[in-house]
Amino acid sequence: MAIAKTQINSARFLAANQGIDEVNAQDPNTENGLPAALLYSQRMSCTLLEFDLEANELLQLAVRGQHIKRWSIPRDQYPMNRKGYLAWRSMLKQMHANLMRDILTTHGYTQKECDRVSDIILKKAYKKDSVVQTLEDVVCLVFLNYYFDEFLSRHDDDEAKIISILRKTWSKMSLKGQQAALQLKLSDQASEMIDKAL
Repeated sequence: MAIAKTQINSARFLAANQGIDEVNAQDPNTENGLPAALLYSQRMSCTLLEFDLEANELLQLAVRGQHIKRWSIPRDQYPMNRKGYLAWRSMLKQMHANLMRDILTTHGYTQKECDRVSDIILKKAYKKDSVVQTLEDVVCLVFLNYYFDEFLSRHDDDEAKIISILRKTWSKMSLKGQQAALQLKLSDQASEMIDKAL
């Protein structure tokens, strides 16, 4: 998949993106012959620029690094229940924010700019902050477009769980995000499940 083109060509922005990609390229898990984390970050960037043509520099960086080095904290290190899942997610988000802060500082971003990227990644007040909401919309769109079919295949014996996840996903999205989701070219099975959930 091609790396998303942007209108931002500053040296620090390009260097920071390269730094993010270099970390994600270390993912031992692969998809389509590419490190899975690298492919995910590219999909996030491409989806953002299709969804919001005016996405600013800090949002683009947050989206690119939203799951940086995610594989390094496996889910099974935490209890396999909701409490364990939430603890795992919280630890991941903090790690992503810290790694991004290190990369951005290295490439000349100010503390204020690093704080903003961190807040976006930590999804602080996403229902009140339109930029953070855009990140959430992009996360949901990428899940539906690229990972939902695989999720369906793993849970095809539990329709209630699938519908519950879809409804939670839908509730996280803005109206613009929901409208974009309805325009996705999904598999017949995925479309059928979304129809049931809605």
